[in-house]
Amino acid sequence: MATKKVQQILPPPPPHMVGDGFRVHNFFPSGYNMGDQRMSPFFMLDYNSKIDFSAREKPRGVGVHPHRGFETVTISYHGKVAHHDSQGNRGIIGEGDVQWMTAASGVLHKEYHEAAFSKSGGLFQMVQLWVNLPAKDKMSPPKYQAITSRQMGRYELADEGGKVDVIAGEFKGVTGPAETFTPINLYNIYLKKGVSVTFDLPANYNTGILVIEGGVNVNDDEMAPVDNFILFKNEGKTISLLAIEDSILLVLSGAPINEPIASYGPFLMNTHEELEQAIKDVNTGKFGYLEE
Repeated sequence: MATKKVQQILPPPPPHMVGDGFRVHNFFPSGYNMGDQRMSPFFMLDYNSKIDFSAREKPRGVGVHPHRGFETVTISYHGKVAHHDSQGNRGIIGEGDVQWMTAASGVLHKEYHEAAFSKSGGLFQMVQLWVNLPAKDKMSPPKYQAITSRQMGRYELADEGGKVDVIAGEFKGVTGPAETFTPINLYNIYLKKGVSVTFDLPANYNTGILVIEGGVNVNDDEMAPVDNFILFKNEGKTISLLAIEDSILLVLSGAPINEPIASYGPFLMNTHEELEQAIKDVNTGKFGYLEE
């Protein structure tokens, strides 16, 4: 089977703060000016690399803000994040857990450090993805999927060499619990030092791997260190990874949506007119109400 070749290995862009609780490296769309479509259906990747937050009574985070036209997917590696939205959904995620919020037609939400974690402080590491929705689904009802580590599809590697936690899609016959609007494979690969894994992804899918922990040799060819993003070409199917040290790898791969994108702040639509309507709908209370 033809190898899915590496296009580029990207070091983390300079970090910036989102609210006062998330120090993130934005790999795309702005970090490396990939454009809106290069990683479609994934529109944004914000990576909060490891940071120690001091103890604090009032939780850090991001206050009430709107979204329309896409989904937010938050993945926890260290620390705990709490979420509330105007649909009445709330939840807390810790290590290995995922919050998958479908904003779709419109929702207000806030996200912040969980109260007990904030009071104790400690190591914090997260990923947030924005997943675009096709035009036909952008105005569908909002929903919320809370996915714990125990609920993941799990593929165990031979000889206790590691595991693959499948969040969405499929890995070697194991499927993930997340419901998606378009075909997506999203999983965390945990590899012990010296262990390798080989797997296939569709040639036309936009594919990338974020090195969360450790470092890997990719396709017996290139080295990717911690906190780097591996961007693959849209050709070939087979990816081989060899862990140089104990490693955690976030794999994101999906079928491109191939529709026009109009984005403005927290809105991701197809036309400028739809953006204007979103702003109008927020201002007239159509996204509901949520206390700060």
